[in-house]
Amino acid sequence: MGLIGVLPRMAARRPPVLLVTLPGATRERLAVEAELRHRGWPSAAGPAAAAGLVVAGEQGDVQPPWLADVWKGVPRPKAYVSVRRADDAPRALDVLGRLLATGRQGDAPWPTSTGSPGGTRGHERQDREDGGHGPYRHPEAGGHQARHDQGDHQEHPGRQDHQEHPGRQDHGERPGRQDHGGHRGGVVAGLPMAGRADDRDGLRLDRLHLPLGPVLPDWPAGLVLEVALQGDVVQSVTEHPPAAGVPGRCPFWSEPWLRAAAGEAVTRGAAERRRCASHLDSVGRLLAVAGWPRPAAEARRLRDRLLHGAATGELAPGVLRLTRRVAGSRTLRWLTGALGELPAGRAGELGVTGPALAADGDVHARLCVWLAEIERSLHGMDDTRAVSGGDGPRGRLDPDRPPSRVLLDALLPLLPGAEFACARLILASFDPDLDELVGTGHG
Repeated sequence: MGLIGVLPRMAARRPPVLLVTLPGATRERLAVEAELRHRGWPSAAGPAAAAGLVVAGEQGDVQPPWLADVWKGVPRPKAYVSVRRADDAPRALDVLGRLLATGRQGDAPWPTSTGSPGGTRGHERQDREDGGHGPYRHPEAGGHQARHDQGDHQEHPGRQDHQEHPGRQDHGERPGRQDHGGHRGGVVAGLPMAGRADDRDGLRLDRLHLPLGPVLPDWPAGLVLEVALQGDVVQSVTEHPPAAGVPGRCPFWSEPWLRAAAGEAVTRGAAERRRCASHLDSVGRLLAVAGWPRPAAEARRLRDRLLHGAATGELAPGVLRLTRRVAGSRTLRWLTGALGELPAGRAGELGVTGPALAADGDVHARLCVWLAEIERSLHGMDDTRAVSGGDGPRGRLDPDRPPSRVLLDALLPLLPGAEFACARLILASFDPDLDELVGTGHG
């Protein structure tokens, strides 16, 4: 067998997968993450490192324009599947593996990008010719779609060894000053070039306008920001409308309380199980951004066991071991302390409720509140009494102003003046859920 025939089969065994989650598709995202971990397939940090693209929550045949940019950035051979329902995740990944192994091609072109501000980050975009072969609908996809593109092979990185303790790391997400060859602003070869502007010290330095989201590792699904950077310092942040999501979905993490408010019978134990899982999800995201991958993976593993109904007694030792390890880390305290400080008085003025109000402080304080609530919720998961009011995982569930809208309004002013890596930590410590901003249903 020739090398061209062997490479697709090698890539299909443990293909690095880029997971794209649309707002409203948290349930599908969790199902795909659990299935990827079960198979031992690595997660790709960006399009250039991926062999497979999985879109969680995709609806219909009309794709968001920024999704075409993401697909274009994935080197060939590559395959694409969408997961419209959580139960489709195992079958979708089966199809993805077969597409990569067989190297089948399709002829239907994918719509080209219209330059939406919600595109991928400029330094992750790559200009590649599609060779006349676009993605296609695979007949085996069933409840999901499948598209595939085959061409010249490029090496795909898999999992990399990370340090065990958290620290400031460069994950390919922290731009520094570059030699722009005399360009002042604009776009060259698909990459945004820096212009000139005064920095906070009155110096004339390069200013790079960089779109962030909606596709970034450990990033709130659907969030789109444009930041102005000088060096690695954030000068300004502009929020764009969230990426198109799945309409009519009840926000997954707030679902028990919303159902109870609508008159359904929901036990306190079920609500506390969902709160505990939500905070473990947030802790996993923050630890991943901080560069501490093993506890992040453990938080997500425990989250999935919670959501699959594991008994309190089975979960308690592992959950408490994780929360106490994270709370006791001096390195993590040093890394996250004095970042994004939000005093309780100011938070109350802004309408913040829930953990961000109770924290009365910085990134580390918000993390510690999550850890404390995880432990409290763990011991309340067997309560069979009915839910009667109460806040969701992110705060008071006001239908006119969801808690994540309040969190975004509170956190965005904290980002200017922070280094880029620190801004990522600040954002992760609030962890706004855009499902609350696009979801309208309660079913």
